Amino acid sequence: MRSAGESAVTALTDRPSSQSGLNTGAFARHRIRFTSNIAGPIFFVADLICLGLSVPLSLIAYRLFFADRLVTSVGIFAFSSAGATYLLIRASRHAYNRTLVNLFEHEADSVIDALAAVLIASALVWQFGMIENLSRGIAILFLLSFSALLLASRPIVRGAVRYLAGSGSIEQRIVFYGADPASIAMIRRIIELMDLPHLKYLGVADDRPKVKSVDGLKMIGGLDQVLELARQGELDQVLFCVPNMPPQRLHAIVEELSNVSVDVAVVPSEAIQLAPDYRVHLLGQLPVLTLWQRPFRDINGLVKRGEDLLIAGTATALLSPVMLIVGLLVKISSPGPVFFVQPRIGFNNELIRVLKFRTMFADRSDLKAEQTTTANDPRVTPIGRWLRRLSLDELPQLLNVIKGDMSLVGPRPHATHMKVGERYYQDAVRGYAGRHRVKPGITGLAQVKGVRGEIRTIERAKLRVEYDRKYIENWSVWLDLGILLATFRAVLYDADAY
Repeated sequence: MRSAGESAVTALTDRPSSQSGLNTGAFARHRIRFTSNIAGPIFFVADLICLGLSVPLSLIAYRLFFADRLVTSVGIFAFSSAGATYLLIRASRHAYNRTLVNLFEHEADSVIDALAAVLIASALVWQFGMIENLSRGIAILFLLSFSALLLASRPIVRGAVRYLAGSGSIEQRIVFYGADPASIAMIRRIIELMDLPHLKYLGVADDRPKVKSVDGLKMIGGLDQVLELARQGELDQVLFCVPNMPPQRLHAIVEELSNVSVDVAVVPSEAIQLAPDYRVHLLGQLPVLTLWQRPFRDINGLVKRGEDLLIAGTATALLSPVMLIVGLLVKISSPGPVFFVQPRIGFNNELIRVLKFRTMFADRSDLKAEQTTTANDPRVTPIGRWLRRLSLDELPQLLNVIKGDMSLVGPRPHATHMKVGERYYQDAVRGYAGRHRVKPGITGLAQVKGVRGEIRTIERAKLRVEYDRKYIENWSVWLDLGILLATFRAVLYDADAY
């Protein structure tokens, strides 16, 4: 006769589920199953194979291209030193500690690490007085063959790991503890965004359930049933997702789970409430949820400023004849100043004075941008219409960049009273203030993605802010250069600018 716990486990494992992502069918206990931590050792074995193959390949190539004989002892020492150094460098980068969550990390540096290993091995050979007997040709051939094998092996290994995950050989079986439908639904949505095929949800456990089902998952019982699953080797991890669970109760349950072989993790309520607008970092040993982070810190700030000064200074020198002609056209086309100086919101919500060529009649200028510019706006001069269409009115902002008020690329600075519909931007779009974490730009990601000119709807305003935040979170010099190149196309083909 089976106990209540055994009955619950049997009911769980004998009934197939029709829900996507569930794994409540009969388990193949005879099959070897790994968790996603096996990904690191697989990459380690792949690197060992690449090291092993690169030695004979480089020797074969050396015999084809060079007639000199190699000193065997020196060659063995050099190969061994290079291989050991490479593995140590990769281990120091935690490249062999990866799981399916960070499967694609550390790969861009593998060839650089191979180069560093060869240089260090050459230095060791020199240090031991054997440099005269080491052929530079064999060192170069080893580096080339090893690098080629590393590059070729990466997609193969990643594909193999993905296949093993999809077939169930790599699998992590999870039980949620705490029948809180909202929390579990949010956790599953976040996990689904990560594309982790090895995760299988067995169900939900709760000793004090208030619901009969949660998001299609089976209710498997309480703590006794969880313990039984763990003893049978059918469970890998328990996720606590109960908001505001009393610490005493949590500690008591965790103490019971410590008697069996299972991973136990707690999903903080803040991680659920704030999802997905954060990144997890460690402050020493303390995990913190980072909601906002300065993108241009330390060396990044210097690189960004150097990029601005170099490109803006060069552009100002090259375009000065064009700016002179445009200034003359503005002056003779209508009475008033050449430049329109407008207060706008800049870095850290500070006001900056943005320079533009004047495109409106002087007596109809709108310093606070209380009225949105529209197509065929009667306030715009005939010359101004062309300047706005080709974005030539923005050229004086190169001086703002050189001064340091603006950057070449960044979120466009908005006027102090700019509205979308009948609402101010900061009131209409959630997270709007986050775009002021960086200096505003002459152009930006939103502009090259077609969200420039008049903003007529809340949805379009949200899209612009979303692109601004995406730029801030993914900044790189290459992204800036790509946006600058794409700006020329956007200026020529975007009919929304007027």
